[in-house]
Amino acid sequence: MPIVVNHPIRRMSQTEFGTLAYEVMRTVFAIRDEFGRFFDEKIYKRELMHRFPGVELEVAVQVVHGTFRKLYLLDVLVNDGALFEFKTVDTLNPRHEAQLLNYLLLVELAHGKLVNLRPEVIGQKFVNTSLRLADRLQFVVDRCGWDDGVDGAGLFQDTLSAMLQDLGTGLELTLYDEALVHFFGGEAQVIQDVEVRTPDHVLGSQKMRLAAPGVAFKITGLEESLKDFEAHALRLLQHTSLKAVLWANISRRTLALRVIRQKDKGQKNKSK
Repeated sequence: MPIVVNHPIRRMSQTEFGTLAYEVMRTVFAIRDEFGRFFDEKIYKRELMHRFPGVELEVAVQVVHGTFRKLYLLDVLVNDGALFEFKTVDTLNPRHEAQLLNYLLLVELAHGKLVNLRPEVIGQKFVNTSLRLADRLQFVVDRCGWDDGVDGAGLFQDTLSAMLQDLGTGLELTLYDEALVHFFGGEAQVIQDVEVRTPDHVLGSQKMRLAAPGVAFKITGLEESLKDFEAHALRLLQHTSLKAVLWANISRRTLALRVIRQKDKGQKNKSK
């Protein structure tokens, strides 16, 4: 199985989750009133486990695809189906919401809640999704602008396609990226220093993920026009020795594969 959870999971209705979340938050407010707002999140979670029945902390979820393994820990699971993500940060941001959504999709839960205990007023945000794995497996592959002849392109395409057929779209991009690094040989081989320069001088180097010598790769999750990314990727090629960028954009229903090359820039300039 591609996703292994070491604890029973059940999908709650919105009404059941809302009722339970209300009771959990009553306890959370009482804990914060007593402890104040300057402890680490683990302190609040452990006290919640002592005060509220059915609380499990750091439930392990393992993602498995071939020889690739990645471990996630669900922050707070209540009554096997109410997922809470605790934070102690200045303010919640979209990255926190995306993290919780990733967890919901992994274990096929519909409702979760972010709780931030650091601000003077406790931060709260519901995160919901109707998507199931069967929904996320329904995607098409767009190969417009792809070239299997570029070094590393075959493995890049085959690895991503197989992974999405196994795990579906919609998960955090870091998961897909780490899997690619693994199948291309690991960080020591894939993440390399690339020199950045102008025609007149060298500015230094920057670490990039390489599918082959002179060929970088990048995964994005853009839902709108892809032209801006392509324009900036061409600028990257102009200021490095890279020959090409293998680019995959993973949206809800499409895996778009593109090869961006130095020669594209030359053709564009020639046409002016």
